Amino acid sequence: MNQIPRPADLTPDPDTDWWERPSRLSGALFQAKVAVFRLRRGVIDTTSGLKRLAQGPVPAGYRLLAEARSDLWTEERSREHRHQRGKVENLRRATAAIGGGLLPAGTVFSFWKQVGKATRRRGFVDGRMIQEGCLVPSVGGGLCQLSNALYDVARRAGCEIVERHGHSKVVPGSASTHGQDATVAWNYVDLRWRHAQPLHIETWLTETQLVVRFHGPGAAPEAETPAAAAPGRIARACDSCNETSCHRHKPGSDQAGTGRRVWLVDDNWPEFQAWRAETAGPTDLLGLPLDGGRWRLARYAWRDAPAGRTRSAPLQALARSAAVRRVAHLGPARRRAELAGAEAIARALERLLTPDDIEVVAAQSLLPFLWRGGRLGGRRFSVLMTRLPMALLQSRLDEAARAGGPDQASLTDFRADPALVAAETEALAQAHQIVTPHAAVAAAFPGRAVRLPWAVPSMTPRTPVAGRRIAFPGPTAARKGAWVVREAAQALGLEVALAGSALEGAGFWSGVETLTAGPDWLDGVGVVVQPAVVEDSPRRLLAALAAGVPVIATNACGLDPQPGLTLIPPQDAAALIDALREHLS
Repeated sequence: MNQIPRPADLTPDPDTDWWERPSRLSGALFQAKVAVFRLRRGVIDTTSGLKRLAQGPVPAGYRLLAEARSDLWTEERSREHRHQRGKVENLRRATAAIGGGLLPAGTVFSFWKQVGKATRRRGFVDGRMIQEGCLVPSVGGGLCQLSNALYDVARRAGCEIVERHGHSKVVPGSASTHGQDATVAWNYVDLRWRHAQPLHIETWLTETQLVVRFHGPGAAPEAETPAAAAPGRIARACDSCNETSCHRHKPGSDQAGTGRRVWLVDDNWPEFQAWRAETAGPTDLLGLPLDGGRWRLARYAWRDAPAGRTRSAPLQALARSAAVRRVAHLGPARRRAELAGAEAIARALERLLTPDDIEVVAAQSLLPFLWRGGRLGGRRFSVLMTRLPMALLQSRLDEAARAGGPDQASLTDFRADPALVAAETEALAQAHQIVTPHAAVAAAFPGRAVRLPWAVPSMTPRTPVAGRRIAFPGPTAARKGAWVVREAAQALGLEVALAGSALEGAGFWSGVETLTAGPDWLDGVGVVVQPAVVEDSPRRLLAALAAGVPVIATNACGLDPQPGLTLIPPQDAAALIDALREHLS
């Protein structure tokens, strides 16, 4: 792995006659040679038939053949830390370009075909590369950590190595120390291999490591360990060689980063706003869909948004709002519009992240898109969670659909793209902490959840009402428990005040006395019921409890046991009927 060495390690051998200070002439000759090699390789590759990986998950039945992990960050106090952060940013871009996909049997894998040319326009920045015996700043520098790992895994997975080059000088702490490295330089120094069987190749970054995995349909063969090459000369680093008269010399930097957190937010829940007010630093940057405070839009108004340190994505936010409004009463279409809008906002806000930003707070709605784009790798990130993870949420809906039968088709009317579900699952597995007021969400992440208190609204206490009216906050959907409420209302002859939109059809409440709840929706209500299968934001339940009105709900609503709250299992009409009888009597 191309780790950043300590300054002490950069001192050349006592025999330093091999090293000569690079001149402008030698640099020009070097670049001329490179241009010829690049042209020659480009001509050859036009007929080589190289193809990119077909992106997709690991096929069923494939086994792990080999894995490599290498540390992203090394000496914290090194003067090379500036270019170390650049290296990690370059690895973010490169691993996202490779992603996870299938290499057909007998097909040649080319590092540069997968990664593409490292340019500033594509987001690559200055790292370090070896040139004329020196570790010099260069756009895309540090990608050799990825090529080293790929070579190591390819060799151990039994691949035929078609092309591989060692580094011209040793980078202390890297695979070049043992002669088992694979350097790359666009496009003439490549890493290529093929395999007799298909391979699934994955690359990604955790907070602290680069991970490469190969899966295949068979077991990994016994790979021979190549004999270690004799150690070469140690490369000098421009950051710390102290050759100040060299034309390449640039002073190093001891700075470890910006020291700020970048907040990429969406839903302006009061709980998240309070947590941010308690934990945000004075230099933190806030990225949000729209500056709601400036435009007086409550949905996007984050209080105490830092003047001069707030950025937004107004075009994408307005486009999402318009798309959602067009399908306001269509469940699956609305969800698709929300996801498409969140992706556009994530793509806009991720541009705020610089290589120096190593801590992020991300909204759950933006999370899978940020992760899939590789923007969270090599950073410590927290997630503002407003609902269950998609994988768990859809699993509970599937279970409810099996129990509810074919009539409750709305439980299965929408499922997110499996690739998106997988991206969220992977991101949540790497998150440093999960921040949420929702009890059920927090319970899914033991040891990592930061549980926030729900914001309780200020309500005028109500006198308990003895009567036959109940309130159902809705909307009228199977996932919110509408079928169970209807069964209980029919059995007990109750009147139901409906406070949400109707998603189960116009005749759903036929045979039940209903009324549309207005602003004073708690008037005359003896109990509020929400026997939901899934519930993200129990705001109306919190309001009822604050007003002293009893609530019957499920654990899915995310509330802790408390006075006035009766918890029952979801989809249990008998339990709801018993609880209603007790309250209304």
